[in-house]
Amino acid sequence: MAEKVTITVDALGGDDAPGVVLEGVELALAADPDLSVILCGPAEVVGPFAASHERAEAQATTEFIAMDEHPANAVRRKKDSSIVVGCRLVKEGAADGFFSAGSTGACLAAATLVMGRVKGVKRPALGQVLPAYGTPTLLLDVGANADCKAEYLVQFAQMGAVYAREIMGVAAPRVGLLNIGEEDTKGSVAAQEAHALLRAEVPEFAGNAEGRDILAGTFDVVVTDGFTGNVCLKAIEGTSSVLFRYMKDALMASAKGKLGALLVKGDLAELKGKLSPDTHGGAPLLGIKGACVVGHGSSSALAVKNGVLATARTVRSRVSEVIAAKVAEGGERA
Repeated sequence: MAEKVTITVDALGGDDAPGVVLEGVELALAADPDLSVILCGPAEVVGPFAASHERAEAQATTEFIAMDEHPANAVRRKKDSSIVVGCRLVKEGAADGFFSAGSTGACLAAATLVMGRVKGVKRPALGQVLPAYGTPTLLLDVGANADCKAEYLVQFAQMGAVYAREIMGVAAPRVGLLNIGEEDTKGSVAAQEAHALLRAEVPEFAGNAEGRDILAGTFDVVVTDGFTGNVCLKAIEGTSSVLFRYMKDALMASAKGKLGALLVKGDLAELKGKLSPDTHGGAPLLGIKGACVVGHGSSSALAVKNGVLATARTVRSRVSEVIAAKVAEGGERA
């Protein structure tokens, strides 16, 4: 029997909310009998769902943070929004973690300002599990910190190694620094400084990672600044989408191709599932007190389900506590 956990869910998060959110939560509850949820959103949306599901509770809210609003300003101004209330319930101990497919910026701001940072963590980092060949790779930061000092990247590496061990099941994670070459002397002055610090402070550090290494399975964790990480993430997502379109065009261009498509239909569906962001459900925000996973705005019901379940796994694995111990250990060495 798994540990019982309670996750707050933003019922208004995502392009197709609340419908897909409610459907995804229902799937998550069915998959995990020890999971409970608190749905945050308008009373007329969350009330009926909670009334018909034994392990669901309604938390009525009156405000909503839109995708185009300034994240920090909206979080400070809209105290009764579904995102802020969801994070506040974690802060108050009524829940263990928070999931939303709403505004990424607002989720980051609310988690940092309301839930709070782990003591010693200078900057929380947003990670994304990518479908690398063989085993997945965690790329972080992918958008929380556009500008990073070398010491931030050290903490990203420490937190990423914890997540790789506790959630991804990698016994001995290999951590790489995204750079333009494998040699220690490659890259900008900042990259070389980060390399030296990572080598000294992070036992799991395995050297520089080039862009081609991200999906090659060479490293389990790749760290970079949020600007570069976000560009990499969007480039990977765009490339995957275009490749599938080219593949579809090629298969549909002739009778022979169409026949071949029928023969490999199941294999292609499996491949698409491996590459889909829905498989992992969202991006973990590491370095905050509690668990927070941020889903894609275009999340499907499957993505919401997997995101909620990923949040529950993060809670059960005590990722926040392990990160706190790791960061404290690093501080003592310094």
